[in-house]
Amino acid sequence: MQSTTTYGGAGAAPITHPTSGARNINARDGEIHPGEIAVGVVIGRASEYFEFFVYAIASVLVFPAVFFPWADRLEATLYSFTVFSFAFIARPLGTVIFMWLQTRFSREIKLTIALFLMGTCTCVIAFLPTYSRIGAASIVILSLMRIGQGIAQGGSWDGLPSLLALSAPENKRGWYAMLGQLAAPVGFLIAAGLFAYLVANLSQDDFLVWGWRFPFFCAFAINVVALFARLRLVSTSEYSRLLDAHELDPAPVGELVKSQGSNIAIGALAALASYALFHLVTVFPLSWIQLYDTRPMDEFLHVQMWGAGLAVLAILASGYIADKVGRRTTLGSLAALIGLFSLSVPSLMDGGVTGQNTFILVGFVLLGLSYGQAAGAVTANFKQSYRYTGAALTSDLAWLVGAAFAPLVALGLSAHFGLGYVSLYLLSGAVGSLAALSLNRALEIRD
Repeated sequence: MQSTTTYGGAGAAPITHPTSGARNINARDGEIHPGEIAVGVVIGRASEYFEFFVYAIASVLVFPAVFFPWADRLEATLYSFTVFSFAFIARPLGTVIFMWLQTRFSREIKLTIALFLMGTCTCVIAFLPTYSRIGAASIVILSLMRIGQGIAQGGSWDGLPSLLALSAPENKRGWYAMLGQLAAPVGFLIAAGLFAYLVANLSQDDFLVWGWRFPFFCAFAINVVALFARLRLVSTSEYSRLLDAHELDPAPVGELVKSQGSNIAIGALAALASYALFHLVTVFPLSWIQLYDTRPMDEFLHVQMWGAGLAVLAILASGYIADKVGRRTTLGSLAALIGLFSLSVPSLMDGGVTGQNTFILVGFVLLGLSYGQAAGAVTANFKQSYRYTGAALTSDLAWLVGAAFAPLVALGLSAHFGLGYVSLYLLSGAVGSLAALSLNRALEIRD
C-alpha cells in the first residue's frame, strides 16, 4: 500500500509516494475553467512572441551591420531576412520530430526539450561573435541557431489552444479564441520598447557592439520562467485528463495528411491575409525606414508601439465581433478590408511622416481584428482524433506560406520595382484567404 504525506495543514492535498511526479503537483479534483486554460495559452505564447520579435527587430537594426558588413545595406538586409525565414521553414520539421518524442515519452518531456532548445539557441545568439571576429562562421552559426529556434517553436506546441477552443462556451468561442492572440502585440510592444530605449540611449557603436545582445538575454530569462509556468499547467493530472478526454494526442503525420489534407490546406490559407499583414506592419516598415528614410529609428518604433496598443484593443474587439457574426464572416470581411488597405501602401509609405504613421496605425488595427480570429481558422475542421497534430501543422504552414518570406519579398520587390508590388503581394494574400474561406463551409468547431 502506498504511503501518503500531507503538507500545509489538514485541508492540503496529500502527496503520494512513491509514484508522485509532475502530474500530481498542483493536482485538484475539479473542473478546469476555460479562463484557466487561457492563462496557460497567454503565458506560453507571450514568451514565444517576445523572443520572436526580439530576433525580428534585430534582423533589421543589427544583423545586416554585424553579420553582413561586406554587403551594401539593401543586400545585407535581404540576407538577414533570408536567415530570418529559416525558422519558419524548420518549424514543421520540429513539429513532426517533437510529436514523435511525445509519443515515445510524454508531453512534459517534449515541452521541456523544446523550450530548452529555444533558450539555448537564443543564448548562443546573444553571445555570438560578429563577422569581424570569426568571419563566415558567424553567419553559419546564426543560421543554425535560427533553424534551431524554428524546430523548437514547432516542438513547443502544448495543445492548450486547441483545448481552449474545445472547452470554451459555444457562444463565446470567438472571445476565447482571441485571448492567445493578444500575446503577439504584447510581445511586439515589449520588444520594440526595449530596442527603442537602447537605440535612443546608446551610441551606435555601443548598440552594435553589445547593446543589441541585452534583449536576447531578456528573452532567455523569460523563456525559463515560461517553461516552468507552462509545465505547471500541462503536467497536472486534471489537464492530462482533459487533454486525453478530447483525444488531444499526436496522430501519425502520414495518416493525418491522407485523411485531413484538405483541412490543413484550407486552414493554412484561411488566415493568409492576416499572416501576410503581420510582417508588413512590423518588420518590413522598419527595414524601409532604415534604408530609405531619415526618421530616427526610436521615434518610428514608438509609433509602432502605439500601433501594437491599438492592435490589443482590436483583438479584444474581434472576439466580440466574431461571437456576434461568426468567425468565418469576420475573417472574410477582414480579408476584404485588408485587400482594400493593400491599395494604399505606396501612397502611405511614400507620404512622409503622416502617411507612414497612418499606414502603421491603420495596419495594426486591421491586423488585430483579423489576427484575433486566426486561431479559429487553424483549429476548426479537424476530426477530434487529428485535432492536436492537425492544428499544430496547420499553424506551421500558415506561418510558412503567409509570413516567412513576407519581409524578404516585400523589401526586395519595393527596392527593385516599387512599393506598388508590395500592394500586389498583400492583395494576393487577401485573395487567397477569400478563396480558402469560400471552400470552407464549417469553420465553427465540430464536436
